[in-house]
Amino acid sequence: MAQYGTSISSENKNFRTKKVQKEPLTIFGMPLMPGDEPSPKTIKVPQKDLLVFFRQLSVVLESGVALAQGLDLLSENMNNKVFAKCMQNISSDLSAGEELSTCLRKYPKIFVPITVGLIEAGEAGGILSKVLDRIATLMEQQAKIKGQITGALIYPILVLVLAVSVSLGLLIFIVPKFKDMFDNMGAELPGLTSFMLGLSKFVTSIKFAIGAPISILIFFFLFKTFYSTTNGRLIIDKFIFKIPLFGDLILRSEMASFCDTLSTLIDSGVPIIESMGRCITASSNQLIKNTIKRGILLVESGQELNTSLAVSKSFPKLVVSMIRIGEETGQLSFMLENLSVFYKREVEATVSALTKAMEPAIIFVVAGIVGTIVISLYLPMFSIITKMGG
Repeated sequence: MAQYGTSISSENKNFRTKKVQKEPLTIFGMPLMPGDEPSPKTIKVPQKDLLVFFRQLSVVLESGVALAQGLDLLSENMNNKVFAKCMQNISSDLSAGEELSTCLRKYPKIFVPITVGLIEAGEAGGILSKVLDRIATLMEQQAKIKGQITGALIYPILVLVLAVSVSLGLLIFIVPKFKDMFDNMGAELPGLTSFMLGLSKFVTSIKFAIGAPISILIFFFLFKTFYSTTNGRLIIDKFIFKIPLFGDLILRSEMASFCDTLSTLIDSGVPIIESMGRCITASSNQLIKNTIKRGILLVESGQELNTSLAVSKSFPKLVVSMIRIGEETGQLSFMLENLSVFYKREVEATVSALTKAMEPAIIFVVAGIVGTIVISLYLPMFSIITKMGG
């Protein structure tokens, strides 16, 4: 087994002869019996904890501490006891002669294939500490993009929820009071007012109270079932890219993630075909996944990467052109890194523009809904006042 870091500071010399005291694994403060410990294949760890772990392990190895010892040192200071227990087990396996990448494969919910592939390449090239730092950077940047996309998508959803809530509140609590008043006055109601009164009657009925939640649940169940199929997911993911404004934003985020991931893998010494295979798991869009899969087959048949990606026309022309230049000049990793930086900036700029545009849109939508309801309620009064004045 390759050794990573052999020199140890005087402060840590006693550590090699002192066995780490392992605390019992607990869940909700209750100790688990040995037979009750979760299976390595089912254990999950928050991305934040994982990012900090890779960053700290890189620093530890750079300081000259041996890998197994470094894992024990980190596990002692972890607040996440489940993750700490995993590190202790991995340290034991390393001491028994296993490679780090082999140990990490036992925890597929924690260490995804792309991470394991990068670490495997780092072990082979003797640059494990550098690779661990790049993994942490990659996770950090992808988490940032994901947060920006989530924020941009949540904004219009909140607007919709607010608009629906305000509308239902007016239709359920305010409009019925005006209906009684109109009935007593015997006024002739305009079409808009009649529509609002009818809508109010519908949303306050038992049928709506029971039917609306059931309909929503059925819709989400059918959507989830359809999206869980390969064809269904492909159809929906294609449609996502066609949504005005948001589709372009999601495509740019996918390109940033793809270029960043592929650049990191190639720069770490992973072969191009294997690197593309790892990128499949890094993408969340089925159309992009299928494009990469077809690209792998074409590259295996002897075609260049840029040609294989251009066939499906799913990737922007800029990406294909820059990859072609990178292949021709032998600077593919450098070009991919530049593309990644470009698309990250594009995502940030798009999110900023959408956020600014949404602020007046919220006011316009809510004011439009409330204004329409209010006008519909006051139209009969204007009619009565006009008749009285005449």
